[in-house]
Amino acid sequence: MVPTDFKALIQRFYHLQSERVETYQLFEEGHEAYLRTGPQYDFDHYRQLVHEITQAFCGISKEVLEIKGRLHHEFDRPDLSEHIEKLQSKEKQKLELTAKLQLARQRAQDHPEDEGCQEKIQEIKQEIIKNKEALSEIMQDFKYDSEECD
Repeated sequence: MVPTDFKALIQRFYHLQSERVETYQLFEEGHEAYLRTGPQYDFDHYRQLVHEITQAFCGISKEVLEIKGRLHHEFDRPDLSEHIEKLQSKEKQKLELTAKLQLARQRAQDHPEDEGCQEKIQEIKQEIIKNKEALSEIMQDFKYDSEECD
């Protein structure tokens, strides 16, 4: 019975990670739509989107942290809970970088003459790429470690 429960927990974790990816896509699409409303900008609509996205990420994080606790205490897998700890930190950083990128894009749109804006966008994009590589590495480690008992 326990291995099935363990596998179900791992599958739920993977599902939550794919929900995060979908939430980022919605956030990006919403921001692109917001930028199209410039220069007057429909900020109320965008603020509502940010609120909904924040709630989604909070719900996902809360459940991921519950899984982390269960892996550590119920299944005695501190290695897996450590991967989740690292992942949560990188996910937080990714969200902060995404928000910075969105602000930089709006600034670039509002100030097309400012060449520094495009440079800033490229810098942030590079940070996001590094962040995604780190996330991918953590997920690979998690996958490897979680499957070694199969």
